[in-house]
Order: sequence, then C-alpha cells, then structure tokens
Amino acid sequence: MQIILLERIEKLGAIGDVVSVKDGYARNFLLPNKKALRANEANKKVFEANRAKIEAENAERRTAAQANSSNVEGKQVVLIRASSNSGQLYGSVSVRDIVDALNAEGANVAKHMIVLERPIKTLGIFDVKVSLHPEVSVNVKVNVARSPDEAELQSQGVDVMAAMFEQDVAGFTEAYDPNAEPGEIAVDEPEGEGEAQAQA
Repeated sequence: MQIILLERIEKLGAIGDVVSVKDGYARNFLLPNKKALRANEANKKVFEANRAKIEAENAERRTAAQANSSNVEGKQVVLIRASSNSGQLYGSVSVRDIVDALNAEGANVAKHMIVLERPIKTLGIFDVKVSLHPEVSVNVKVNVARSPDEAELQSQGVDVMAAMFEQDVAGFTEAYDPNAEPGEIAVDEPEGEGEAQAQA
C-alpha cells in the first residue's frame, strides 16, 4: 500500500515521503495511529495544504521531547526479580515494568516509547532505548538483580553470577579431603569393641 508519512518513521522515511508498506502494517498501525495517510490524490492535496501546520506541530513535539530527554537520559532503574542459580529469570522483564520504574524515578514515559529489542530474561545490566519522539531517543540502563545488594554490585561492574560460581567452587574445594579413599566413610569405633572381636 502507498502511504504519505505524517511523521518521521525509522527505516521508512521522513514527513511527506510517499512510501510503500505492507497492507497490514498500514491498516493496523500507521493509519489508526495517525502516522500516515493513504497516498491518493485527495490526501496528497490535503497533506500539501496542511504541510506547514504538520511540520510546525512536529517541531513543537520534538522540542518538548528534547526538553523531557534530560529527565530520562542516563537514568538507571533497578528491578528486583527471582531467578534460578544460573541467572535465568522466572518470567521476563516487560516494557510495563520498565515504564513503571522510570516513571517512579521522575521520568515521563509511556509504553510505546520503550524500544526493547528482545525480552530481558537474565540477571544483569541492559541498555534500553527510549524513543521520546521519532527524532529524539535516549538510552537508559535497566539493572535486573535478585536483591538491592546485588544490584549495587552490578552497578559497580561486578559480574554477580561469576562471583557466585567462584564462591560455590571455593566452598566445595575446602570441604574436599584429597587423602580420603573413594566411598570410604570415616567412623570412630568405640574402644574395646575391636579387641573383643579379635579375642573371639
């Protein structure tokens, strides 16, 4: 389907560009969200007549987004989640979790602004892109940990999972007796019992 873009869309084009997209993408996303018009003669005339107004409104929204970007850029939010010993989360971190955490920190963002390449399913620190406007995007850090202490260690650059495995290995080697025979259990025999058996 041929459409006229009403705002800049990444990997597609800028305001006023006439581009070809899949029908479903146009019908289900671009047209209902007023990001584009069908590219027919009537709409082309309407767009040209309103082009200055559309571009002015876009510039206004871009300026507001740039002003808001200082509240969001570089923020780090901590999300406490339960995970397995290998660091896999029970479930995943959703866009809503990130939005709620950012807004609690004083950012003013909505779900559609969060660009999550893939779901977060492990512990660690992740860079997440926040698109405040088609032409204004910033990065935030999402610190996913099992406790506030672990989150603090991760923010200092400590790999919590690697550190935990080192502790486990250290704990195992301390308890290991290299002189013990395989399968042998040391049992202290009460005195005299061995002698009685020998006399019998």
